[in-house]
Amino acid sequence: MSTETGTVAGSESSRIHNIGYRSYDGRRLGRGYARRSLYSQSLRGAFGLGRSAKSKVLPMLLFGVMCVIAAIIVAVSINVPAGTKLLMDYTSFAIYLQAVIGLFLAAQAPQSVSRDLRFRSVSLYFSRPIERVDYVAAKLAAMASALFVLTGTPLVILYAGALLGKFDFADQTEGFVQGMISVALLSVLFSALGLVMAALTPRRGFGVAAVIAVLTITYGAVSTVQAIAWQTGSGGAIEWLGLFSPITLIDGVQTAFLGADSAFPGGEGPGAGAGVVYLIVVLALVAGSYAVLMRRYRRVGL
Repeated sequence: MSTETGTVAGSESSRIHNIGYRSYDGRRLGRGYARRSLYSQSLRGAFGLGRSAKSKVLPMLLFGVMCVIAAIIVAVSINVPAGTKLLMDYTSFAIYLQAVIGLFLAAQAPQSVSRDLRFRSVSLYFSRPIERVDYVAAKLAAMASALFVLTGTPLVILYAGALLGKFDFADQTEGFVQGMISVALLSVLFSALGLVMAALTPRRGFGVAAVIAVLTITYGAVSTVQAIAWQTGSGGAIEWLGLFSPITLIDGVQTAFLGADSAFPGGEGPGAGAGVVYLIVVLALVAGSYAVLMRRYRRVGL
């Protein structure tokens, strides 16, 4: 009786419930789709799109500042008596507006990667089908694209304004192309360095401080030492000192290869020989940053 009762009790307590799950029979879109979606979502997020209204304020404000300054330069250049060119070169715009670019990167790089670490959502990305290389490549490409939009759009405004002002077409087109190449290189370098700093900690505040330190403090230190070298007659050291700051690296590359005027003290930028060293350092920093990001996300457990 006890056995029979136990069997009946066991049967009553062991039931299979249909909770409504259904198998998926549609086409699976795979890694490529997941990578593109992550890139798109990260790029939109850099400008606050798809996020709260509060998240849109700073990136859109900084984007507006860049565009308004470009428009002012165009307006003044056109209205200067006998003006035949823009008051600021295309290759100089990002150099002089580096503080705005650095603030944008410091705010958005941690937003792109630190939140995933803080809320432990990285393991969900890596479950399947996306892999670590997809995550790193998508985040890096999205941040570089966001910076390119931030820095390239003002150059488009400058170029359009110059053509409307009937400045020399060939001269403006050459300068515009040189400027776009410069900001493309700047976008990749800054994005790589910014994401490395942001990915080292899940705390957004620390990430912001680290990005500002890498971009701003290094530039201030290098510029100060360069100025001292210029004042003390050690002009030969100026071009080599520029290797120790991201923004001076871009300045050196565009001076050596894009015909830009250097912002170094005395206007003494690197020549072609030193420019090769500058370019190698830039490429090494980008490749090294990518390797650090890959190593960082290999340590994130599933």
